[in-house]
Amino acid sequence: MKFLDLAKVTIRSGSGGNGCVSFRREKYIEFGGPDGGDGGTGGDVWAEVVPALNTLIDFRYQQHFFAGNGVPGMGKQRTGKDGEDIILRVPAGTEILEEDGETVIADLTEEGERVLLAKGGNGGWGNLHFKSSTNQAPRRSNPGQEGVERMIWLRLKLIADAGLAGLPNAGKSTFLAATSNARPKIADYPFTTLHPNLGVVGVDGREFVMADIPGLIEGASEGRGLGDQFLGHIERCSVLLHLVDGTSEDVTEDFRIIDNELKLYSEIVYGKPRIVGLNKIDALTEEEQAERIAALEEVSGARVYPLSAATSNGVMQVLRAIWTEIAAQRAEAAAEEEPEPWRP
Repeated sequence: MKFLDLAKVTIRSGSGGNGCVSFRREKYIEFGGPDGGDGGTGGDVWAEVVPALNTLIDFRYQQHFFAGNGVPGMGKQRTGKDGEDIILRVPAGTEILEEDGETVIADLTEEGERVLLAKGGNGGWGNLHFKSSTNQAPRRSNPGQEGVERMIWLRLKLIADAGLAGLPNAGKSTFLAATSNARPKIADYPFTTLHPNLGVVGVDGREFVMADIPGLIEGASEGRGLGDQFLGHIERCSVLLHLVDGTSEDVTEDFRIIDNELKLYSEIVYGKPRIVGLNKIDALTEEEQAERIAALEEVSGARVYPLSAATSNGVMQVLRAIWTEIAAQRAEAAAEEEPEPWRP
């Protein structure tokens, strides 16, 4: 399945049906009176989160979604049929934005969550509604209300507990493949990963979801390389794993590049808990490892975990550190949701 995380669509709710002007005409009934029915209500446009979706690829092939119009009213006091609703089925983590691409209409994160995007028009009144003691034969009805047409953006931000960040060829895809059921493409050239990947990681009998995004380069915030278009997928993460290639000539500069790009992208992402890992230690001597770990700890101000995703050396320690951060944030979120005890 191809990956698509941004789509622009046009939606339109249904127009209401017109009211009917009609009179009862039957043999032996001289003054039948008005009997025009009301028009049906136009269909609504909804967005709903459905399971088993992790991309917006369906919206590449269909960009227009129009709900059904209400049927006009008819004689014999018959109300027109309501228009059919239409539902945009989206994956969890989808943001719905106005046409300007900035104003958030809704942020759908839970399966089964739905939001009304465009309300259908009301049906018009038939002439039966206008009958009175002074107007016993009204010859007027109301037209149906017009539907609402608008353009919206759908932007997917994958829901993951942990996110991977680093330069191209830092070993992010190898790490994800070694620790989860994901099978991302792995090769010895930059930008092997062209779209985000998700994997379920198990550690000490517990599971969490990890997201791997395409590698960043210096100037990504200005659109260089693949740019920072995929950084939105780690906005929802509890913790980031910042991988640095241990075989690089200058590991501190590699760290600074990613650190700066995260800061330029968003203070929210930059402020997330971060675990720094020195990858590919299987290609380093013990002296080189110690030297580069010390340099990274000085520039990052945090503990640096040595590991080799290819040989799984040190990987379990990193996973446990990630889980500790995730568990702490989950406990904090649960405490915030728990209602305070009632006191008389």
